Amino acid sequence: MAGGSGPVGGRRGNSGQRDGGQGDHGQGRGGREHGQRRNEQGRERNRGGSAPRRFSQQAPSQRSRTADSSRLVAFEVLRAVSRDDAYANLVLPARIRHHHLDRRDAAFATELAYGALRGQGMYDAILARCVDRPLDRLDPAVLDVLRLGAHQLLAMRVPPHAALNQTVALARAVVGAGPGSLVNAVLRRASGQSLGEWLDGLTAGADETEAAAIRHAHPSWIVRALRQSLVAHGRPSAEIEALLEADNAAPVVNLVALPGIGSLEEALEEGATLGELVEDSALSSGGDLGRWSSVRNGTLRVQDVGSQLVARAVAAVPVTQQGVAASANERWLDLCAGPGGKAALLGALAEERGAFLLANEPAEHRADLVRQALRPVPGEAWSVRTGDGRTLAPELQGTFSRVIVDVPCSGLGALRRRPESRWRRTPEDIAELGPLQRELLDAAIDAAAPGGVVGYVTCSPHPAETVAVVEDALRRRTDIEELDAAEALDTVALRPLGAGHERTAQLWPHVHGTDAMFLALFRKRPALGGPTDAPSKES
Repeated sequence: MAGGSGPVGGRRGNSGQRDGGQGDHGQGRGGREHGQRRNEQGRERNRGGSAPRRFSQQAPSQRSRTADSSRLVAFEVLRAVSRDDAYANLVLPARIRHHHLDRRDAAFATELAYGALRGQGMYDAILARCVDRPLDRLDPAVLDVLRLGAHQLLAMRVPPHAALNQTVALARAVVGAGPGSLVNAVLRRASGQSLGEWLDGLTAGADETEAAAIRHAHPSWIVRALRQSLVAHGRPSAEIEALLEADNAAPVVNLVALPGIGSLEEALEEGATLGELVEDSALSSGGDLGRWSSVRNGTLRVQDVGSQLVARAVAAVPVTQQGVAASANERWLDLCAGPGGKAALLGALAEERGAFLLANEPAEHRADLVRQALRPVPGEAWSVRTGDGRTLAPELQGTFSRVIVDVPCSGLGALRRRPESRWRRTPEDIAELGPLQRELLDAAIDAAAPGGVVGYVTCSPHPAETVAVVEDALRRRTDIEELDAAEALDTVALRPLGAGHERTAQLWPHVHGTDAMFLALFRKRPALGGPTDAPSKES
C-alpha cells in the first residue's frame, strides 16, 4: 500500500506545544543562572528560555491531553464508520466544517481518515502482533485510535515523535489516561519496524492471493473477485497489482458543471484543472468545496468521471424513430435515481434537448436528495417519483425513449472513494443482489418504448453483477438487442477509452482514472404491429 502524505512535523497542536521532540534540558542547576529561572512564586521557569518547552517522548505524563483538531476529525470519522455504519465521504466534510479546519489541516484529516480506513485490515494485522490480547477485546474507540496512529507512523510523512505524541494525546482526550498508556505502548512496538518490514513478516509463507490482500489492504475474497473481473472483461489477470494500488491511491475530486446551466469558472479559479476524459468536467485536489457558490447552488457537482461518461452515453445513443417520440419530445427514465448525481446530469441534458426526465427512487429520504440535486434544472424538464422501480404504473410501461438503471451493487468499483466498503462487503452480498439486479433490468426494458435505449449500469466490475446479468437478459428476452457500449462511450469521451469487450464496456481506476463503472446498452425491439403513437410529456 503506497504511503500517503501529510504535513511534516513541527505543527503546533491545540495545546500550543510542538508535536513531540526532545528539548534541551540545560546544564548546571545552581548559581545565579539557575536562580534567574525562578518566578515570583519560587517556581522554576522553563529552562529552554523563551522557546516553548519540548518534552521528551520518554515522558508520556508530560504530553498534551488536548487532541489536535485535524486528528480529532479523523477519529470522529472512524468512530462514525465503526459505530454507526456511516459513510466516510458523507461524515468527513461535516466534521471538517464543524471544527473549522483550514485547507491544510482539512487535507491532513482527509488523508489520515481515508488512509486508516483503506488500510484497516493491514494495520489490524500489524497491531495484532503488538497487543497482548485479541483486537476484538479492545475498546472499539481505542482500536480506532491505534489505526490512526499506525497509519501516521507507517505510511505518512509525519515524524515518529509527532505521530506518537499526538496520537497519545488524542487517546487521552477522547478515551482516557489509562487507554492513553496502552496506545503509547502499542504504537512504540509498531514503530519498531518499517511498513515494508512488517509486511515482509506478515506475508512470509502466504500464497499469492493472501500476500496481495495483506500488502494492498483488501480482503482476500475481493482480490480473487477483482482478478476474475479483469479476465471477464478481457484484461490480463497480471493487472491485479496495478488495480489494487489504484484502489489505495487518494482519489482526485471529479467535478461536473451541469450542461447549459453550470460553469467551471469558479473551479478553475480555485485551482482545479480541466478534465481530460469528458466535457464540462474538472479535477480538484479537494478541500472544503462547500464554500464554493457554484457547489452550494448545485450547478457544479462532485461526480466521478465514470458516472458522467455512462450517463452521457445513454443520453447520446440514437433512438430509432419507430414507436418512439421525436427527439424534441423524448421521455427519459432514471429508474434508480438516488442520491441524484446522474439524475442531475441527465436532467440538464434533457432540458437542453427539450426532453423530459422522470427520476424514480424507492426511499423517500433519497428521493428528497434527488429533488435537491435536480433543483438547478428548470422544473418543467423533470419530475421525481417515489416508489419501487419494479412497480411502475401500467400507463408508464413502454413509454420511455431512454432508460438508465444504475442498480444496487457491491460497489467494488468505488473502493478508492468508499474505503470502508471493502471491510463491510461479503461474497454473500453479491449473491443476494443478483435477483434484484435482474428484476430491475427487466423493469427498465419493460419501461422502454419500442426503438428506445436501455442502459444497464453498475459501479462494480464483478462478473456476477455485470456480464452474467447481461447474458441472462439476452438469453431470456427476445424483445431486446445489445448495442456496442464501448462505441457509445467513445462517442461522448474526449479520447478513445478502449473500454470494450464483447459489446459491453468496463472502466477501470488503474487504466482510466475513474471508478470501475460497467455499462451495457440495449435497444427495445419494435413491436411487430408497427409504430405506436408517441407518448405525451406526463409523469
